[in-house]
Amino acid sequence: MLNRRSLLKAGAAAGVLAAVPAGLVLGAQPRRTVDATTPFTVPLKVSPPLRPVRLADYDLYRLTTREADVEILPGTTSTVRTFNGALSPLIVARRGRPVVIEQANALNVPFSMHLHGGHVPAHSDGHPKNEVAPGKSRLFHYPNTQLASTMWVHDHSHHAHAENIYRGAAATYVLTDPEEDRLPLPKGQYDVTLQLRDAKIEDNGTLVYDLHGFQERPTFLVNGSPRPYFRVAARKYRFRLVNTSNERAFVLRLGEGDEFTHIGTDGGLLPAPVPSRILQLWPAERQEIVVDFSKYPVGSKIVLQTMMTYPGEAPEVMRFDVVRGADDPSSVPGRLRPVADLGTPTVERQFAMSFDPQSQQHLINGKPFDINRVDFRPKLGTTEIWTIENKDVAFTIPHSLHPHLDHFQVVERNGKPAGPSEAGLKDTVSVMPGESARIKIKFTEYTGMFMFHCHLMGHLTMGMMGQMEMVR
Repeated sequence: MLNRRSLLKAGAAAGVLAAVPAGLVLGAQPRRTVDATTPFTVPLKVSPPLRPVRLADYDLYRLTTREADVEILPGTTSTVRTFNGALSPLIVARRGRPVVIEQANALNVPFSMHLHGGHVPAHSDGHPKNEVAPGKSRLFHYPNTQLASTMWVHDHSHHAHAENIYRGAAATYVLTDPEEDRLPLPKGQYDVTLQLRDAKIEDNGTLVYDLHGFQERPTFLVNGSPRPYFRVAARKYRFRLVNTSNERAFVLRLGEGDEFTHIGTDGGLLPAPVPSRILQLWPAERQEIVVDFSKYPVGSKIVLQTMMTYPGEAPEVMRFDVVRGADDPSSVPGRLRPVADLGTPTVERQFAMSFDPQSQQHLINGKPFDINRVDFRPKLGTTEIWTIENKDVAFTIPHSLHPHLDHFQVVERNGKPAGPSEAGLKDTVSVMPGESARIKIKFTEYTGMFMFHCHLMGHLTMGMMGQMEMVR
């Protein structure tokens, strides 16, 4: 439950977050390091794609959710929850070729596998009623009919989801397609996925989980390594950034505010590249950027840091070390992917997000989650406008909204048109206290029960979730 101490921390921390609405950022916080890890002492681990069993009509992956002892802090091991014993595994799939995942649950808690950002049938979406009990297994079917994008796989069980994600069970899922392949963007070893998150790790390697301890997780991990360095060539790289934190938002700056190119978000490529110097990455969001290291001399070391930290935290996230020259046939074209036409809205819905200190629950439209309640029934093929309002002005708590099944477009923020960095398809939108966002969404193809919820996992755990039944 949310005690007085954690409520005060929530308000203070969210006050920092509230100062960073869309398009604005804080200055870097003073460095007062309490994290025992020394930055840039370990190399970045770049996960090779998992190898499926290739069958005639689909690719089969066998993933076992289980605990494993892995080295995170140098010289110690930490007990974490994983897919097949590894942190930050990577699946690369192809549009038009289905994937089937056979998940065996070797944990001592339930696990309901959700492909975040996936357009999948209800039986494979990770609904809490379909969770896999310890010692059991289940098949998940991913048709891969949607456009190319970067997604991720995590738990959506009824009670263990936040801790399963925090303890490491998160996989990146990259969907490719021929249209994107034809673009001259960086490819192969120059297309790199980066899972970013925070953690609290004791000197002996113990990974500490506290539902309300979001302000006490000073170790930043990238692909499971603490503040690593990454040796790069003096050429362009595409980075797929995935925030797998429970509550941590990153406001990323490269070097001294060096320019990079923002090319994609949750649902894939933007309509056009956006030159950027700051990038917000909220829990569950994905952002894709291209960094051109050819503008740095060989021998340069460029630090990626977050401009939003809690007291006592170091801002460094990772470092890029330019170690060699390289030919570079890649480029970023002026047009990337046209904006999808979601049609004319005929239905409007309101979502008021708030915290109730009396019940100590986070609410949507005044209600906590009830697995036996259907909140509304969208009709497939109908375009809707959702207005999302963050009512938590008193406690200054940020929220987000993530609907399952289909992506959406951010139409407005606080009555003004969304900016170019939100011009593509999204599946998670963050809203600051007292602010609002309007999104356009159209659900297609699959009937059945799907979730919508805040993706700050502590809020979800404390009731900020609902369910919608898709009907024809």
